[in-house]
Amino acid sequence: MIPQFFDIHTHVNFAAFDEDRDEVVKRALAGGVWMINVGTQKGTSLKAVELANKYKEGVYAIIGLHPIHTGKSYHDKEELGSATVKASDGQAGQTGFVSRGEVFDKNYYKKLAEDKKVVGIGECGLDYYHLDSNFIEKQKQAFIDQIKLANEINKPLMLHIRNGEDNKQGRQAYKDTLELLKTYSKTKGNAHFFAGSWEETKQFLELGFTLSFTGVITFTHDYDEVIRNIPLDMIMSETDAPFVSPVPYRGKRNEPVFVREVVKKIAEIKGENFEKIAFSLIQNARRVFKIDKTS
Repeated sequence: MIPQFFDIHTHVNFAAFDEDRDEVVKRALAGGVWMINVGTQKGTSLKAVELANKYKEGVYAIIGLHPIHTGKSYHDKEELGSATVKASDGQAGQTGFVSRGEVFDKNYYKKLAEDKKVVGIGECGLDYYHLDSNFIEKQKQAFIDQIKLANEINKPLMLHIRNGEDNKQGRQAYKDTLELLKTYSKTKGNAHFFAGSWEETKQFLELGFTLSFTGVITFTHDYDEVIRNIPLDMIMSETDAPFVSPVPYRGKRNEPVFVREVVKKIAEIKGENFEKIAFSLIQNARRVFKIDKTS
């Protein structure tokens, strides 16, 4: 099967798809969409690998530890399912998953990465949305450890970078990520759900990192400058499903087949032919994640 689109960052491995996971994957494949399901901690990474191996082609996995999961914090139930938070956890009455704080286990992830369907390490990086200096140091260490693993096994990184909003330090996630990449990384990869400035964009491009964009570009112009100016061979499409559904599916659970709307918007912003853009994004995904025509 020759793909028509490539969703390079999705989460059909998440709990949001527990009731119809196979149907979602089959719907995407029938629509010409190939996908990479991305892990966020041990459980979702393992599930991504298991899901990839259920399909002969078109479904791949990336495994790693999300920066949010390096510390104790509240999370959306769509990721890991519902669980009532106990009063002792300080957030009584909420439902969802509370991360206990995972220390990156190199041996666990390296073994997962040996699977032929695993095409990268991540999503890893820095998330300063809820700023805590102790938490940030844990994030940085986990990120460094994952960069080193990617170097060792020669697989690309899938980056998660999120600035905070409340103070100057909180706005430095992109800056700090670039510094750590320059210091430690010998491999390349992709910055997912990119929301940096054009100046930051140029720095990632200089390091050889591609950038990917989600359905959010269909309902805001905040990303237009970067998308318009980025070289065509350095951009990719994603859904980040089940989150941020594109127009015309806002308000519904996102899924990989909707990546077509992201591709259409990228073509519109760049003023390029839709088929040309779709073909280029597929070629970019194959190149970055080393997915040959027979895999």
